[in-house]
Amino acid sequence: MLAVLQKLLRTHWRWLGVTLVVAWLAIACQSLPLNSPAPQSRVIVRTAYGALGELFQTEVVNLGLEALGYQVVDGLEIEYDVLHEAVARGYLEFTTSHWQNLHTPYFEQFRSRLERVGTLLDDAQQGYLIDEATAQAYEIQSLEQLQNPQIAQLFDVDGNGKADLFGCDQGWGCHAIIEHHLDAYGLRDTVEHNFGEYDDLVKDVVMSRVQQGQPVLYYTWTPYWVSGALKPGVDVQWLSVPYTTLPGDAEVEESATTVNGQNLGFVVDQIQILANQDFMAAYPDIAALFDAIQLPVRAVSLQNQRMIERGETSLEAIREYAIAWVDEHQSQFDQWLQAARDAA
Repeated sequence: MLAVLQKLLRTHWRWLGVTLVVAWLAIACQSLPLNSPAPQSRVIVRTAYGALGELFQTEVVNLGLEALGYQVVDGLEIEYDVLHEAVARGYLEFTTSHWQNLHTPYFEQFRSRLERVGTLLDDAQQGYLIDEATAQAYEIQSLEQLQNPQIAQLFDVDGNGKADLFGCDQGWGCHAIIEHHLDAYGLRDTVEHNFGEYDDLVKDVVMSRVQQGQPVLYYTWTPYWVSGALKPGVDVQWLSVPYTTLPGDAEVEESATTVNGQNLGFVVDQIQILANQDFMAAYPDIAALFDAIQLPVRAVSLQNQRMIERGETSLEAIREYAIAWVDEHQSQFDQWLQAARDAA
């Protein structure tokens, strides 16, 4: 009963918070002219992101918009499903938090109002990991091995006899995939999916257990700071899945989920800029900028790792890192701006 109550409370406060954020964005910035040629300095462009680790890439894009003369209003962290709807309905102009494959259900829901632009980050990976010490001691290489109750109990944190898998927040595309995998791979009786505030779970549970030499099972993705702090092949190990299966009617070749000969169970993805379709049509220079920008995965991972290690999680600190990155890559940045100006 307590677990059910906690889940209901999490859901209630999540939607209350999202409603307030979207309402604020809608009220605060209604001056975006889609049908009139206003000066760029008077055009307000609104954005938000799905997770703190995506704020750096958002700020790099924002710097490009500002260099073109636009005013940018940063939003807050919003769940991915609501983030897509906010862009579709015009509460936001764009987000840098769209995964081409993972977020397809959200995109399809509002396809007529949304546009995917460019490839902001390529080769984004996802999957399940366990600590290296337990992997070596018990020769665990596959998620399927957790069907064995004795293996699963190694990762039992709350004492109920099941492995605790620290996974995805509700409203994230990966949440549905993890739930599907638990059924498809016959893991419901031995594994439970723990979710909530992902960053807090990783910092407070996953990191601390590895540091204390205790077994841990979790989901993560790249680029993200966790894989810098807990290095695959050194501190932790990716787990294979027995075969490729995704929710719904999706038919995906095994090669699409395989990295270095290991089937991770999630499609190797691309992170794109997602924008309101009317907005893209009204501002071809911004559309060209979005199409031109591409960041190295390593740059985002390094910023994320530094952010956590140094506690530099404020908007100001992340923006300074984005400014420093642009300064170091000024020639490339200028090429993006020129592509935008040519389109205008």
